[in-house]
Amino acid sequence: MLPLEPKAAFPLSVLQTKTGLALLYDEDTSNTYDIRLKLTKEMLTIQKQDVVCIGGGAHHLNHRTVVLRRQANGGLGLSIKGGAEHKVPVVISKIFKDQVADQTGMLFIGDAVLQVNGINVEKCTHEEVVHLLRTAGDDVTITVRYLREAPAFLKLPLGSPGPSSDQSSRASSPLFDSGLHLNGNSSNTAPSSPSSPSANEPKYEKRWLDAVSLPLSMARVSRHKAGSDKLRSNSFEVFALDGVCTNVLQFCTAAESTDWLQAISTNINDLTQENIKTANKFYSSDEQIIHMGWVCEHLHGSDANHIQSYKFLALKGSSLFILRGPPASVSDWAQAEATFNLCEVLFKVHKLWIAEDCWIQTKLYPGLQQDCELRDNEPFCFSVLVGHGQSHCFSVELGTELALWEKAFQRAVFVEVQRAGSKTYMCSSQGKILCFTIDFESGFSCSESISKKVIWRYKFSQLKGSSDDGKTRVKLLFKNPESKQIEMKELEFANLTAVLHCIHSFIAAKVASVDPLFVNNQTITRKYMYNS
Repeated sequence: MLPLEPKAAFPLSVLQTKTGLALLYDEDTSNTYDIRLKLTKEMLTIQKQDVVCIGGGAHHLNHRTVVLRRQANGGLGLSIKGGAEHKVPVVISKIFKDQVADQTGMLFIGDAVLQVNGINVEKCTHEEVVHLLRTAGDDVTITVRYLREAPAFLKLPLGSPGPSSDQSSRASSPLFDSGLHLNGNSSNTAPSSPSSPSANEPKYEKRWLDAVSLPLSMARVSRHKAGSDKLRSNSFEVFALDGVCTNVLQFCTAAESTDWLQAISTNINDLTQENIKTANKFYSSDEQIIHMGWVCEHLHGSDANHIQSYKFLALKGSSLFILRGPPASVSDWAQAEATFNLCEVLFKVHKLWIAEDCWIQTKLYPGLQQDCELRDNEPFCFSVLVGHGQSHCFSVELGTELALWEKAFQRAVFVEVQRAGSKTYMCSSQGKILCFTIDFESGFSCSESISKKVIWRYKFSQLKGSSDDGKTRVKLLFKNPESKQIEMKELEFANLTAVLHCIHSFIAAKVASVDPLFVNNQTITRKYMYNS
């Protein structure tokens, strides 16, 4: 017999604590920004760079004013990109080591130029700012503010290729770097010694500062593009339970994206397991939660369009719950969108089409031998088949999650079969109303509805086959132990699908009670995701 106490579908993964660089994509402006991610057990934090004062005299919170003394060789020692004509600010894109700008210790790549010698340049074009800097004299006073969300392309290293090799077209691009113009000799320059910061001047440092923190408890991750069934390439979003979103996190490689997706999902799942343990303290043994979590439901809209809707699934007690979100109270369970008896549902893993005849990308699940890549348009899908031939199609982001759901469904069904012991359905045969019973201990039986007199009885092992019309009728083929002949029993049910699923559940649970290893070997995701 299987123990009734719910257990984790798989051993909990090692807690992921992780930091690393990424890009934040703004769908409104189509710009990307440099960010740093910090992952802990309970939180995902997005950090953005800013310049902070770490000592010295009084300073402005929002901007810095710096005096640069032009050198004969090297000029101001900086390069700029951007301009009002491109609808982006003029930003310092390069600071040359050991030259004037670098020696001040007060200027940084990513600083937006606000003023040159007291002249506001926030609405000036690139060439206008270049002209002001070149003709500003030996001592140039510039006021800057660090732009935390400067588009990443404005911070490309000096010499990065622009859209065209033609000089005139490059000059009209926000990628064009004006280092040569600013640092070359001009008629207004004269040799002078480099300036150095005074001991009383404020000292600045570029640091990563927390910008957004998302609690991971009951959070969800999505690779889907908003309003589309297409998956993002090397990117995803994280949504907290309170509605806070990271926006689109982008990574340079598929491996890096998968590493972060796996790490975040691991921590979310570990927190979910902790929540399950806490909640189960308040539920009876018959109402324990086996597993729960977010999934993406795939619906067919008009004109063959696919519609995605995120739902929260829970395997609790005797039922599968489909909810709009994580339940926080008893009333939330009662307001589920749909509830199905676990004995009458069938879990089905969709075939995982993987490029190059591989099953699952190694990074998506540890222990896999082959190195393969999941196609962007093929998520990890499973269906839950319910009564009257209906089904719900769901997907998750990782193979680990798919394996968790398959194992959790299997266990939840087995526990419910053992708890219920038997299920009885009204049916008809040759014009008579009968009761068809599936019993975990004794097998199948059919009795008269009024007198309860048993008409026939067979063990599970005696069922040799079946066929149905896909509507209401089924033919069950049993082997008579004495005559060794096959005996056919034809029955008609109001909800044939539910009955067939129940037969499948009871037989699978019976086999599991005798040979658990056999059942484990039949799970699709487990079969292809583990080493032998």
